[in-house]
Amino acid sequence: MKTLQMALTGALHHQNKGASDWGWPGLLAYGCQNFVVVVDTRTVQVIQTLDRHKTNVVKVKWARENYHHDLNLPYTLRLASADSHGRIVVWDVSQGLIRADFYDGTKPVQDLEWLSTQDACPTLLAAIHPPSSVVLWNADTGTKLWKKNFNETLLSFAFDPFNPANMTLLANDCILFVSDFMTSRPPSGTGRRFYISNPSSPVHSGAAEGGRSSERRTGGRSALRRNFKLLVGDVKDSVFPTSKGGEDTVTLNECLQLMYLRSCRNHLLLVYSKELLILDLEIKQTVGIVAIERSGSPFLQVIACRQRDALLCLHENGSVTVRVRRKVVMGPFSTPVDQIGNMASQQTGDLSPLGEQDVTYELRCQSEALRITKHIRISGMAACPVNERSVAVFVNDGRIMFWNLTTIPAVVQARDTPNHTQTHLSPLHSPGFSLSDSGSDPYKYPSSSSSSEASTAAASPAKTAKICSVPRMCNVPHTKMAICDMIGQTYGPTEPSVDRQGYVFRFTLQGLLSGLPLPPTIIKMCPPLTTKNWNVYRPLLAVGSSHGLVQVYNLSSGLLWREFNIHTCQVRGLEWTSLTSFLSFAYPSPGQSGLVKNELLLVNLQTGSSELFRGDKGNDESPIEIVRISHLKQYAIIVFKDKPMELWDIRSQTLLREMPKNFPTISALEWSPSNNLKSLKKKLSQDPTSAAASPTVELLPTIGTETKTQTDSKKLANLTVREHFVFTDSDGQLYHFMVEGNIVKDGSKIPPDGTMGAITCIAWKGDTMVLGDVDGNINIWDLKAKISRAVPTHRGWIKKLKFAPGRGNQKILVLYNDGAEVWDAKEVEMVSSVKCPRDMAKVIDIDWASSDKPVLACDDGTVRVSDMDMKNACAPVTERDITEPVFSPHLVPPAAAFTVKYLLQHQPWNTDFSYSLTDLHGKNGEELQRIVNEQLQLIPSDLQEYLPVCPYGTAQRCLIVSRLFGDESELHFWTVALHNLRREQARLAAGIDKDLLPSTPTSDMFLPVDSASSSQGDLLASENTVGSSGDTTSSGYFPLDALSLDTCYDILCDQPFFQKYQLERINLHDSKRATYEHTQHCAEKLLMLGQSDRAVQLYLETDADNDNYFSDSLRACLIATIRSSGASQSTIKLVATNLIANGKLPEGVQLLCLIDKAFDACRYLQDYGEWDQAAWLAKASLNNVECSEVMKRWVDHLCSSAVNYKSKAILVLLSLGHFLKVLELLYSMRHFDRAALFAEACLEFGVLILNEETSSLIEAIFLEYARYLHNLGNLTAMEHYCHKAGGKGQQLLRDVQMENAQLQEKTAGEGSGDGGADQEGDADTSEGAEEGLL
Repeated sequence: MKTLQMALTGALHHQNKGASDWGWPGLLAYGCQNFVVVVDTRTVQVIQTLDRHKTNVVKVKWARENYHHDLNLPYTLRLASADSHGRIVVWDVSQGLIRADFYDGTKPVQDLEWLSTQDACPTLLAAIHPPSSVVLWNADTGTKLWKKNFNETLLSFAFDPFNPANMTLLANDCILFVSDFMTSRPPSGTGRRFYISNPSSPVHSGAAEGGRSSERRTGGRSALRRNFKLLVGDVKDSVFPTSKGGEDTVTLNECLQLMYLRSCRNHLLLVYSKELLILDLEIKQTVGIVAIERSGSPFLQVIACRQRDALLCLHENGSVTVRVRRKVVMGPFSTPVDQIGNMASQQTGDLSPLGEQDVTYELRCQSEALRITKHIRISGMAACPVNERSVAVFVNDGRIMFWNLTTIPAVVQARDTPNHTQTHLSPLHSPGFSLSDSGSDPYKYPSSSSSSEASTAAASPAKTAKICSVPRMCNVPHTKMAICDMIGQTYGPTEPSVDRQGYVFRFTLQGLLSGLPLPPTIIKMCPPLTTKNWNVYRPLLAVGSSHGLVQVYNLSSGLLWREFNIHTCQVRGLEWTSLTSFLSFAYPSPGQSGLVKNELLLVNLQTGSSELFRGDKGNDESPIEIVRISHLKQYAIIVFKDKPMELWDIRSQTLLREMPKNFPTISALEWSPSNNLKSLKKKLSQDPTSAAASPTVELLPTIGTETKTQTDSKKLANLTVREHFVFTDSDGQLYHFMVEGNIVKDGSKIPPDGTMGAITCIAWKGDTMVLGDVDGNINIWDLKAKISRAVPTHRGWIKKLKFAPGRGNQKILVLYNDGAEVWDAKEVEMVSSVKCPRDMAKVIDIDWASSDKPVLACDDGTVRVSDMDMKNACAPVTERDITEPVFSPHLVPPAAAFTVKYLLQHQPWNTDFSYSLTDLHGKNGEELQRIVNEQLQLIPSDLQEYLPVCPYGTAQRCLIVSRLFGDESELHFWTVALHNLRREQARLAAGIDKDLLPSTPTSDMFLPVDSASSSQGDLLASENTVGSSGDTTSSGYFPLDALSLDTCYDILCDQPFFQKYQLERINLHDSKRATYEHTQHCAEKLLMLGQSDRAVQLYLETDADNDNYFSDSLRACLIATIRSSGASQSTIKLVATNLIANGKLPEGVQLLCLIDKAFDACRYLQDYGEWDQAAWLAKASLNNVECSEVMKRWVDHLCSSAVNYKSKAILVLLSLGHFLKVLELLYSMRHFDRAALFAEACLEFGVLILNEETSSLIEAIFLEYARYLHNLGNLTAMEHYCHKAGGKGQQLLRDVQMENAQLQEKTAGEGSGDGGADQEGDADTSEGAEEGLL
């Protein structure tokens, strides 16, 4: 086994807190001291340690995967890390190499974030450099694109996931909002300052009761004033006049975290230790407070989910809680105009039609807490961005706990039963709807007699209806890969009154990863690799800790192999007696008497047993200072501090000799590698009966080595080999002894060298002996030439000397108090050097892992296996001997990754879906085929069963594969595509023209339900009953808005759902009104949403002493008049146009909306660059035809060279159902694989009309996909798509066949003399060659 450069990590530094990130590739990266550790989360094993930082790592961020991958842009592992000296390193994780290295200042980087605002630049990295700078870097080149200085000390930042131009920065005492963040230039200003005001009335008393305080409040307006508010102002004292308003500023120094909610637009989350504040940025006010329970542990970190409106909360006791937003059913605004009066005088009345509605997150699940002590603290948490159900919790002692969120069925209690109470939390329901057992369904599509428009519109689509191949019958349950597969939407429509299976959350511990104990006190490498043990050799490193724990690591994989908790005190020394056993000694700190109770144990790795090597010494004795094992593992010398040494026989565990009391005090001791083994072999070879019994087998036992017979064992037990050892006394005199059996003979004595001080350590290899002293001098003795040479190092006390293994290898590792050096004893020159703490943490012990890999144990709790320069402790992941295979397309060659991808997505050329590839051609075809088959076998068994029978065919398989691969771009595309394909299929089946689709939330549009789709547990309807027929038409229908995308897709959601969600939001804003500006905002939004009655009511609430009282009254009259009469619309349109032309864009848009000219308003908004606002208004107020026109113009803008955001344009086209335009755009972007698979999905759903234009485009796409498959070496798949690509596809097929025929003729003509590739069987003896003893 090859020993690789790596680092074994342990406890975390306090600066590593929060330095963790779970990436889209399924790998977890975290900072440990000055290392970056990468863990595979599926197998819970370390696959990489990155070593380049000189100081502690403070931030870690995986690069985004939100771009299309192909052979030109393959899957890569790109990671950014920052340290406490301001250095940012961008890594190629798979190779362990630095791609870029840059810095700005020498202070710790406060925050890091990758940007994905443009398709052409996925390599932009934003960073906060203290005290007040935001820098945008090109992570590929390390170029600083721009730098912006703010006037506040910045702590962190957050980017709006819905609008990349919005950036929020957390400062010491305020929040800064930047609305013009761009990659081309820095923000124009220093941002708008916001402060949090805290009214004098307490809020915690009510909020601490689980967030239900609003149910007990009376007086709606007085209750509103107890909420936190977010106010704007440049001078804090002028904004918060506490003597007038009774409000104090809430300090932000205690704010632990600031982030945007990823599931809801314009929501900001502030994390405090005792509560969470949810801020709505539209009204700049707190709309919800999640207070910790009285007995609950304080918050430490929060992760907002994207797929569902849920929060993953980490607490100080190590527990993780899941809080899901409580669904509040909003009613309509139904106050008639003729009943609205002037309500300005009602300051404390309940002004909102539904009263106040707080945003509440209910506690749904909690993991087990940890035992927190003085020295054990929680360091942070990371969550999987793909499934949002897997969580990793970091403990500062190096442990990582992997929790997995699962669901279990719950007994659902009917809401109308007497036992139901308000405090009971209803179970969470799975996605989708299910029919009742009786088969009756109140949601039927209306008949033609009740809807003339529907029947008229049905005529045209009915003529082009295709025979759909999906959905299909599926009896295999769908795998719940993500949280969106487990629970339904928070903002979905009102559930039908049918019996449904409910679920509750539960956390299960999926894995536990432990690190080195802090700090490691001693390390010892097992005996080196030799020609006798190479077939059973494992590069094992024993590490002793200060708590009596001994861990054994396999340095070929970096994984913990064995762990022994055998001592009650600090481990003082380790010595290997064979490849499968070692001696370990420990003792507590001596008292005044200087005596201790020594613990010397012999540990067997195979059985795990440990026994006292010296027996039970009841009385205290002098501490053991040195234990040395002879080179042939026959004898052990135990040296005490104030007691003569002992000589032991290891095989029999008997004391051979105890030296007299007048024996010299030993300062350093070493066994000689020379012995009489060769003469003994010669003697044994003369006896044919014992020739087979080699003493080496017994003297150097290895794993799995056994004696053949008992007779041989007895003979070997009686054989002894003479060995030598030397030691020095306190005066520097050197003594030589010989040991044979129980006979110890005194040899020569060499007087001390006058140039040397007190000898501290000795190393002996071959004919070279090296001595080190307290003054930093090295004395190299050539025993054969009888020459000595003293070399001063000027480094102080030499603590240890160690020769590297390997015949003729004269490298020696030297340990000092302030570092380590590698010397060449033959050339007498220094090879490399490290100084502590300049280069690394203090080195406390050293050893050699192989002939060129020194091992350094440091006081920061890490063990480094580095190169000869002792600078680099990382190697490519592919060279690691990983114990459990890892499924990761990012770690295999690009061709293999894409081959696995297309095989899992679609296999129309195979009769049966197969997980085995047998016909891969091209360069390195056999090797790629082996890698592909290995990766395919690592796919979870439940997915292997489900993929071949996916009910929704290619589109659903592509969605599942995108989650499996961690491909963010593919995930978003296929999520939106699958939803809209199902919706379009339902529209065609119902026979409704797309232009006549209703766009209001009270739409009569219903989705037909077939028995196949109601029989499987798919990702959108997983709780259906199995039907008895496979017919794709049925009499049952579901409301179509029940299958809408979740709110994280915002503008891409269906119009009825989007409009209802906006009404719910404006109702929430209405209930939170506390200032005149908030009331004006609500009135404007209500006006654009068509809720004129409520807008009139709000305008009439303006106080008489307000400067805008008269204008608001006129507005109310105008709105009421326009509602009752349609006259003067041309005048109002003219006024609106003039207002827009004179810079009053919002006012002009409101007037246009008032006269039902929202389409013109959208065009004006787009002309003035307000593209997001125009899209919002179109979705919220226009019909499908007009909305489609506005959105198509937005698509053209997104595709322009100035914006270059075609990936978002494709999602918008999908939401409009313009699938042909999607194919054209994908083809123009050269995304041929995605285009071909989407074309297959459209054909399966029957949503494409095959005419000359459509067929030409599809054939062109299939032709390019055939070329793509040919480049990957799959000729069978290429041939299939060539047949589907028309005449050009047939020509391509003939060209490829001709090329292959010519290649075969050329290969046959060359003959078979070459014999294939050259096979080399290099044993690489440099990786720890034998010591020269055999």
